[in-house]
Amino acid sequence: MTLQPLIRAATAADLTPILRLLEAESLPVSDLAEAQPRFLIACAGTQPVAAGALEIYGTAALLRSVAVSASWQRRGLGRRIVKALEREARAAGVGQLFLLTTSAAAFFAGLDYRPIERAAVPAAVCASTEFRSLCPATAVCLAKTLR
Repeated sequence: MTLQPLIRAATAADLTPILRLLEAESLPVSDLAEAQPRFLIACAGTQPVAAGALEIYGTAALLRSVAVSASWQRRGLGRRIVKALEREARAAGVGQLFLLTTSAAAFFAGLDYRPIERAAVPAAVCASTEFRSLCPATAVCLAKTLR
């Protein structure tokens, strides 16, 4: 029986493996130094096998960079990362999460994220590099109100 990976806050030492994971899943990394999102990672032993991050803008946040290593997909790990990020967001006083995706709208819909027009997203979130330039205009914008 395989143990479930432990989810924890990422440290500076985790940056290189996170970058490799995000790049393997074709997710943007060029703005990470500037944006400095809060990453959570799931580790199998010492190896990060999943990651996700928040960029917090007051009571709103951008959920981004959710990736699961190919060998760990379809085991509920993506769902666990998102739920952990939602708990982190609530603890930080965030009431609403937003995200952009080109390939995972159905996954996030299963976690109660709903389509929203980009024009309805708070200005601070829209000012993020991900919204301004990294994600194409064709990316689906989704939101979830946290309770």
